Amino acid sequence: MPELPAIAPLVSPETKQFWDATAEGKLLVPKCGDCGNYFWYPRGICPECHGNNIEWPEASGRGTIYTFSIMRRGMGPYANSAPYVLAYVTLEEGPTMLTNVVTEEPDTLKIGDPVTVVFHDTGEGNAIPRFVPAGS
Repeated sequence: MPELPAIAPLVSPETKQFWDATAEGKLLVPKCGDCGNYFWYPRGICPECHGNNIEWPEASGRGTIYTFSIMRRGMGPYANSAPYVLAYVTLEEGPTMLTNVVTEEPDTLKIGDPVTVVFHDTGEGNAIPRFVPAGS
């Protein structure tokens, strides 16, 4: 299976804490300190109550596949990476994130399969969180 590119993200002041943690192999998921809502994507305001008391607890790194597509043809930086899996993964903490599931056997994946986080270094002081089937 071809390797997926690990393109460095654009880091903003609101997401810097998240991206810095990825370099240490930590997945932080923002949580509102006012209403307790975990949410995804990282931002400075809670989408539930609009509070700005945001905490950054470390997530378990475990989740389940909510849905996915097997991309059999890549474009741009992914041109030579097909087939690869683009997926929504629902974390144990509640939010669902768009990511990749990295596997040698994409055709064996099923909705509801358990997955765990892995990190692919960008070479720019951060890493891209992706998931592998649990037990891999």
